[in-house]
Amino acid sequence: MRRLFAALMLPDAAREHLHTALTPLRGRELRWTDPNNWHLTLAFYGNQPNDATHVTDVLAQASAFRRPLRLHLVGAGSFNNQTLWIGVGGDKQQLRGLMADCLLDPLGRHRQRAHLTVARGRDGWLMANHAQALSVYRGPAFTADEVALVESHLGQGRCGGSRYEVIDRFYLR
Repeated sequence: MRRLFAALMLPDAAREHLHTALTPLRGRELRWTDPNNWHLTLAFYGNQPNDATHVTDVLAQASAFRRPLRLHLVGAGSFNNQTLWIGVGGDKQQLRGLMADCLLDPLGRHRQRAHLTVARGRDGWLMANHAQALSVYRGPAFTADEVALVESHLGQGRCGGSRYEVIDRFYLR
């Protein structure tokens, strides 16, 4: 079995810009995510058979007749004062459509907000403070022209986190 998800990977320029913006806030109070793992999750599939044929069929169909998306990272917020995220701007309607089409079960749980998780923690005040400080953040525009099928290897990344491996790509044309 493989633990899989579909994602849009960040280009280096967007990653570096965000990393620079977060540098003054980084401290030991929060668990910061590894910038090498930053991505925009389109759909999470959990454990799937090794060949993952059903998942690849869904992603091939979801990406087949879509044009590349023009996106940028913008603003911030927190989920339950425990997860600090950066938002996404640009072709948001097309992004929401792509996210819906990447689901294995269209009637299943649907992630309502495209976001990039940058930190986790339990200090609600600090999380709210960081979200407020980052609310004015706006990163450079970038083109997302491929959907990545990613395998998550739990506990194999930096500091015991996950290591992500792109196992297939589906191009937006």
